[in-house]
Amino acid sequence: MTAYAIAHLRPTDGPVPEEVFVYMERIQETFTPFGGRFLVHGTTVEVREGEWPGALVMIGFPSMPEARSWYDSPSYQALLPFRTNHIPGDLVLVEGVGPDYDAGETARGYREAQTGA
Repeated sequence: MTAYAIAHLRPTDGPVPEEVFVYMERIQETFTPFGGRFLVHGTTVEVREGEWPGALVMIGFPSMPEARSWYDSPSYQALLPFRTNHIPGDLVLVEGVGPDYDAGETARGYREAQTGA
């Protein structure tokens, strides 16, 4: 099942530190060995509900084990502080759903669990 690394990075005031540019230049080489590829990066976020200060980055992986292996890899862990020391944000790893996923079936399961039926 496909997995995703999703980051919500928030803006900061002032010039972008050199380490952030280095992070951007090197990140792709850290996830390529794990089958990762950018799905969203450097594009405008169109907010339709709520607020979204900052940027969205999405990287797709063949599966959750590859996503975890990338994040935990020595090459990414060495690079990670170049971003986290300068840009606040959140990053999650999440598994996707398959092509036959049905939200209605999920709702029925939740409803049954809630009502005890």
